[in-house]
Amino acid sequence: MNRKQFIQSHGATCENWTWSWSFINEKEKFIIFGAWVENTVSNDDVIVIFSEEWARDRSKKPAGFNQSREHIRLIEDEAFKLKTFSIFQERGKDKNGKERLAIKKFDPILEDRTLLKIGTEWFARRNAIPNQTFDEEITIGNFLEGSVKRISVNAYERNERAREICLKHHGYKCAVCSFNFEETYGPIGSKFIHVHHIRPISELKEEYVIDPIKDLVPVCPNCHAIIHRTKPVLTIDQLKSIIHENKQ
Repeated sequence: MNRKQFIQSHGATCENWTWSWSFINEKEKFIIFGAWVENTVSNDDVIVIFSEEWARDRSKKPAGFNQSREHIRLIEDEAFKLKTFSIFQERGKDKNGKERLAIKKFDPILEDRTLLKIGTEWFARRNAIPNQTFDEEITIGNFLEGSVKRISVNAYERNERAREICLKHHGYKCAVCSFNFEETYGPIGSKFIHVHHIRPISELKEEYVIDPIKDLVPVCPNCHAIIHRTKPVLTIDQLKSIIHENKQ
């Protein structure tokens, strides 16, 4: 399946199949952006899909710039959803011998994303809780954690659903120092936080049942690192006391 066939299989189209990197499905109201993996930030959580800077030099302005800018507007103003697929690039030369970027291959998988604007750039951010709204009712249950899966070393599984329920209940503020990434960094910090297992999985030798609300807690990366600097690990209350003592 080539790129055109892949896009058409999702009911989307564009102005020109040669130079377009964004595509529209008007019936279902979503926009697809091809996202260069080389533009990825933070382990594929955030990826650049459009920048006003790309049009500063009109001689180098991408052919699909105006079309993609309109697609950005549709997402922002008319509630079109954003989807992306990954593109891998290679450097080549055009017929005049000028260096250009070309598509080496692409990953034929669409992923739902959220649009994020910072300065003159637009990013596609991986959704923290796919297909779930925050006013949705969640039935709290128990989740299995700690099942060992053998790769080349033993790695302990993390139950992503348990993480989602923990964060829906506790929120995204650090349970130790109260730091909130969105309050400090704005939209790019939205929904970013570590989740700490009060009973460390790495100390377990077999599967156990976890309560996402009682056994998991959101912590910032700094507090999370300090918690694990001792054995046994520090408790949340112990680290709170340390912070309090050192502020006096």
